Amino acid sequence: MSRMLQEAARRVQWSRSSSAKRAACLLAAAYGLRLLCPVIRRRLRRAGEQDAGRGEPRGAGCPGRAPPAVNAEFFKQLLELRKLFFPKLVSAELGLLCLHSVALVSRTFLSIYVAALDGKIVKSIVEKEPRSFVVKLVKWLMIAIPATFVNSTIRYLECKLALAFRTRLVHRAYETYFANQTYYKVISMDGRLANPDQSLTEDIMMFSQSVAHLYSNLTKPILDVMLTSYTLIRTARSRGANPIGPTVLAGLVVYATARVLKACSPKFGKLVAEEAHKKGYLRFMHSRIIANVEEIAFYRGHKVELKQLQKSYKSLTDQMNLILSKRLWYIMIEQFLMKYVWSSCGMIMVAVPIITATGFADGEIEDGQKQATVSERTETFTTSRNLLISAADAIERIMSSYKEVTELAGYTARVYNMFAVFDEVKRGIYKRTAVIQESENNSKNEDKTELHINGPLEIKGKVIDVEHGIICENVPIITPNGDVVVSRLNFKVEEGMNLLITGPNGCGKSSLFRILSGLWPVYEGVLYKPPPQHMFYIPQRPYMSIGTLRDQVIYPDSVEDMHEKGYQDQDLECILQMVHLYHIVQREGGWDAIMDWKDVLSGGEKQRMGMARMFYHKPKYALLDECTSAVSIDVEGKIFQAAKAAGISLLSITHRPSLWKYHSHLLQFDGQGGWRFEQLNTAVRLSLSEEKQRLESQLAGIPKMQQRLNELCKMLGEDSVLKKMDKEE
Repeated sequence: MSRMLQEAARRVQWSRSSSAKRAACLLAAAYGLRLLCPVIRRRLRRAGEQDAGRGEPRGAGCPGRAPPAVNAEFFKQLLELRKLFFPKLVSAELGLLCLHSVALVSRTFLSIYVAALDGKIVKSIVEKEPRSFVVKLVKWLMIAIPATFVNSTIRYLECKLALAFRTRLVHRAYETYFANQTYYKVISMDGRLANPDQSLTEDIMMFSQSVAHLYSNLTKPILDVMLTSYTLIRTARSRGANPIGPTVLAGLVVYATARVLKACSPKFGKLVAEEAHKKGYLRFMHSRIIANVEEIAFYRGHKVELKQLQKSYKSLTDQMNLILSKRLWYIMIEQFLMKYVWSSCGMIMVAVPIITATGFADGEIEDGQKQATVSERTETFTTSRNLLISAADAIERIMSSYKEVTELAGYTARVYNMFAVFDEVKRGIYKRTAVIQESENNSKNEDKTELHINGPLEIKGKVIDVEHGIICENVPIITPNGDVVVSRLNFKVEEGMNLLITGPNGCGKSSLFRILSGLWPVYEGVLYKPPPQHMFYIPQRPYMSIGTLRDQVIYPDSVEDMHEKGYQDQDLECILQMVHLYHIVQREGGWDAIMDWKDVLSGGEKQRMGMARMFYHKPKYALLDECTSAVSIDVEGKIFQAAKAAGISLLSITHRPSLWKYHSHLLQFDGQGGWRFEQLNTAVRLSLSEEKQRLESQLAGIPKMQQRLNELCKMLGEDSVLKKMDKEE
């Protein structure tokens, strides 16, 4: 007996170093639990509060859309976008999806076969059968060829599926974006999309990749769980073991893990959507600097722009650091539960059926047949362990994909919102937040009556295309913000008339051109105008497209369109001679020269190029918005005279008196909401303008004379005669 006690004491005796190691591990584990428990408790409490307050209505202090989340709205948006992925039952995208599904199913069956083959290889090793070991090893190497091909095919098809989804979305987005001038109205008339370029590029790409990856990350794991569970239960029953206990244990562990991870999971959808918004804003800041680089350089405003860029980048990095910090704790909890807790439970689930199974009992049965040997136990253990690892990995991917689903909710909300805004703007539904500051309104001139329409603007007016003339009947000029510049405008421009439009800044001159061009809607009244192909608008800063010198003249036509109209390069040379631009053909290397014309041409040359486009298209009506302000007066006069000779009716906004003689009628705005339309008498108007300039020069010195008179009166202690006359009056 004493010998047995000594032997037991010797076995349990710890050395000093091993005791120190065990104590350190226990302290570390206790410290980890001390840090982890409060985090989990706070998450559970917060999740309970959110569940309790989920049924409460949103208050007035929470305007706008709810943050993206995995809810009914998310699934509704995803189903709507699914119609864009698969527009019809038989499509290339559906074929790719079917091939991808077949590859995923094949990979699952291969995993089960490889797990069984691993068990047989281990069995041959334990039984010391080299011939069987070599045969099974060759099988294992041969099955590796289709297995690796299937793995590569899964990745290939996932990328192809993401690209196909992105192509569908991009084509649909481009069609909507460039229909009915939506690209203009989204920016100018509607304020819901801050950066459409971000939505059209980055958001669509991330959404397509996320959908394709999530399908692969959910379909195969779910299939793995189903097939491996069926195989494990069938194996346990064939050996006489009861699979209920391990199955219940697996269900409880998975359920507890899911509850803890859901309680600890941050709102990745909202965080990712905010990160995408900040990325888009940073890109917008860079593009804004590139578009205005010359003006910034003239003002030496690099310090201000640098501060704004640094502020935008800091906002993005703060958001990314916030996401990384939240992922740190979430991934730590996720790995602890799914790696270590699940591994220990898996060992129990594998060991219990083998230990308790009657089919693995030692000894002989009544008919004398031998029971399972040690090698069979090892084979079953290896196979079951591999299958269980595969199932655990599948469940881990399913539960880890919740984070990806929440991120997908953010991308889905942004892409769905983009398509919704495009569709509404295309149908003439605009929503823009107008900020009205009472202090600014009160500080304005009280004599100026400015109206403002609050709430959504209703489009009640009519636009009727006619062949001849432009008629406005009670058409108001209303800005996208709801400011009523002119309440009712009535005038008629017949074919052959040339209209001069004048008035102070902000009175509605350019706004009238936007209405005539169809950029702004007609909210009331009736507008009769020619079709768009008979009207041509030339702004003060003409747009220079990417392409050849020929493309600049014929824009927006293509070379094929030019040839269909019967134009040749010799005709374009005649047009450039009319606007005194023929020299740039030789200077820049011919019609096929490709350059950045926005920077190559000067301001005056770009304006004359805009007039050249007018002569090329030969519209019935030309809307000229200060389009020759950088052109010399003599060349400007020749261009206007040539336009009149070509039979083009001019509607011109200009402040140069030298151009008045080329117009027959006047539309003058007073800046107070009033206007008058009359026949233009150029001689009388020129004399009135000269008298105005003369009086301005004479009256310019009166304030100084008045100030000097007051000083003299003060020095002499006398009143001025002018003051006495004012008192008597």
